[in-house]
Amino acid sequence: MIATLIILLVAAAFFVGGKVRSDLVALCALLALLLCQILTPAEALSGFSNTTVIMMVGLFVVGGGIFQTGLAKMISSKVMVLAGESELRLFLLVMLVTGTIGAFVSNTGTVALMLPIVVSMAAGAGTSPRRLMMPLAFASSMGGMMTLIGTPPNLIVSETLASAGFRPLGFFTFLPVGLVTLVVGILVLLPMTKFFLTPKEKNRDKKKAGKSLNELVREYGITENLFRLHIDNVYSKAIGKTVVDLNIYREYGINVLELRRSTGQNHFVRTVNQQLASPDLLLKQGDVLYLQGEPEKIQKFAQDYRLRLLDNHTDEIDGSSSNASMDFFDIGVAEILIMPSSSMINRTVVEAGFRAKFSVNVLGIRRKHDYLLRDLGQEKIHEGDMLLVQGAWKDIARLKSESSNWVVLGEPLQEAAKVTLDHKAPMAALIMVGMIVAMVFDSIPVAPVTAVLLAAVFMVITGCVRSVEAAYKTINWQTIVLFAAMMPMSTALEKTGVSTLLTDTLVGGLGLGNPIALMGIVYAATSVMTIFISNTVTAMLMAPIALQCALQIGVSPVPYMFAVTVAASMCFASPFSTPPNALVMSAGQYSFMDYVKVGLPLQIIMGIVMVFLLPLLFPF
Repeated sequence: MIATLIILLVAAAFFVGGKVRSDLVALCALLALLLCQILTPAEALSGFSNTTVIMMVGLFVVGGGIFQTGLAKMISSKVMVLAGESELRLFLLVMLVTGTIGAFVSNTGTVALMLPIVVSMAAGAGTSPRRLMMPLAFASSMGGMMTLIGTPPNLIVSETLASAGFRPLGFFTFLPVGLVTLVVGILVLLPMTKFFLTPKEKNRDKKKAGKSLNELVREYGITENLFRLHIDNVYSKAIGKTVVDLNIYREYGINVLELRRSTGQNHFVRTVNQQLASPDLLLKQGDVLYLQGEPEKIQKFAQDYRLRLLDNHTDEIDGSSSNASMDFFDIGVAEILIMPSSSMINRTVVEAGFRAKFSVNVLGIRRKHDYLLRDLGQEKIHEGDMLLVQGAWKDIARLKSESSNWVVLGEPLQEAAKVTLDHKAPMAALIMVGMIVAMVFDSIPVAPVTAVLLAAVFMVITGCVRSVEAAYKTINWQTIVLFAAMMPMSTALEKTGVSTLLTDTLVGGLGLGNPIALMGIVYAATSVMTIFISNTVTAMLMAPIALQCALQIGVSPVPYMFAVTVAASMCFASPFSTPPNALVMSAGQYSFMDYVKVGLPLQIIMGIVMVFLLPLLFPF
């Protein structure tokens, strides 16, 4: 018991100090429990196989898909219309919307769903995410108090009552309590977040690393004389032929920038893929060619091959946009600088073999102050030339391996990550809704963790997340390790009798004659325990104790059960007591002390309010 307490106190001291990474502290505490033989290896590693931890991993991927498809930005823009430029209205919307969703969806799922949306909202309003991330996590816990399924402690206390022969709690029995917690949370957090969660200083002098993609294409004039031709006529002579067969460049002086092809007939889910017009790619009916050239030459080519010229008001089939503009979903652009030692110098673009070796096209050459856009195939490359290349993101990234010939300016894969896959947003929305429905309705025979993992996998295989590697990068492993490593601490506290000693001491510290005072002790004991161990485990330990206390003095156990579930759920003073607190730690750039400064006062105020309110709502 003493060893467990020492390990817990030392870990807490390091958490508060903030000098050592929180995940490293948690791992060291876990190893200490193993070395002292307080936990077996199976018990110590149980957190890494816990369904909640696995669910958190999946929810990070789902959140990444929501963000990368631009769905978060779309939803946030709608909400921002209501918020306007008012930070107060934005704060209230986050609290109310999150609380409402949290009443029907697990608080972990609610935070994962709302996190990318709130980040986008903060960026759009020019507000620091630090002001909104903690209220987001806390509001999800408050919303969970509104219904029976909102949070696991609610189900635990209801089951405890039913096992003792009392009537189980109804679905909306919790609603008055949940509404009060949300109101108290708003009133307390509004001044607290403004005072304590000030934005962290950023290096304002940091220079922008390279030009944006749109700046590049505008600089080279690529979007000038950009046209789209749709192969919609079944009798078009272009069908079944390649770009080489059509001899477009030599016959018409037209550059083929890319091809967009529909891969499905579902008009709800946009399924257009971008492709380079490679020599062996056969054109099909329904394809859209993106071309650059003189208007009259474009018109002649369209007439010769029975192609339809799309204007800026015509959307493509299952399309990407109605405007003739460069998009960077599957294909990107980058600028490369030719080195003095390059073997490409004095070789033509064709001889350099950009297409054959790297599957990229050269769209333009910047030579000092001149931009060369025509007859590039026979243009010789000079020392110091800047080449604008176009290709699949992975192929552009491969150019960095030829470090002796050129330097790729910027980071192609980082630029790709900044591009939202807007055409995949409806698919991401469909996956998100499916996940929520599966988690809300018990009639669907799918466990919540299964629903989350299915959603995460679908986000990857449908292209809402660019690749498996990109999916892994969406996961905040520091948060996962922190939470998984701290979960076995509750097992250690229970095995060594620390939990029992704590509760017995607190409950026995006051005479059993005053039901309100006794309920306050039960609430305080539960609240303190939840700071160090998970709320679910705390509720399981405290519910039977609270029940016996109420029966011993001959009062209704219902307010005591509510004291346990509210105290277990309203834990705000620690980042690892509940998954929502842990999920927002990285996004809000919070330290352990941030939770103490903001969460602890809220936790205390909430406890005082509940001790006096619960007997009024549920009389003894």
